[in-house]
Amino acid sequence: MAQYFSLHPEQPQLRLIKQAAQIMRDGGLVAFPTDSAYALGGHTGDSPLLARIRRIRGVDERHHFTLLCRDLSDIATYARVDNSQFRLLKATTPGPYTFILEGTKELPRRLLHPKRKTIGLRIPDHPLVSALLAELGEPLLSSTLLLPGEEHPLTDPEEIRDRLEKEVDLVIEAGPCRGEATTVIDLTSGTPELIREGMGSLAPFGL
Repeated sequence: MAQYFSLHPEQPQLRLIKQAAQIMRDGGLVAFPTDSAYALGGHTGDSPLLARIRRIRGVDERHHFTLLCRDLSDIATYARVDNSQFRLLKATTPGPYTFILEGTKELPRRLLHPKRKTIGLRIPDHPLVSALLAELGEPLLSSTLLLPGEEHPLTDPEEIRDRLEKEVDLVIEAGPCRGEATTVIDLTSGTPELIREGMGSLAPFGL
């Protein structure tokens, strides 16, 4: 049975943030709101967590997971970023964008796309996620909470608890969530390539 936390959307209670972070450190899978949609997430190095997310999402090992990062220095630790890529990242973060970049050796190979050795990275603009990342002191492994056969991510925490109460360890409610996925931009080729159009404007990328 999943636990259920209600947090203030602008000033999330530190006591509950600490509890949520500990659940993640202990290998728990958490459903939480971001600046775009609800996500599934947990501790980055946890191998069983990957299998749980893939099962819920109905995706295989070619699915790009995303690291939620605190800032650009985190991204530079876990991905290879050249000067032009860095300028784009600086201009568009934090915000509703996921960037596909080549991963570094700091990441376990199981997190990377098996052929391309890439991963999604993003810096969300959401007080809850920022507080979680600060408490954890490291990025969060995440994936949009989009269930198999459905067109839109889940947005209602009560519905998430009802539908996934035996699949996740914690559901966090923190005010309304827009429920639109991020815009996904592949930056690996030198020219930005649109993978998925979502909340974020395409104008900064000339697309």
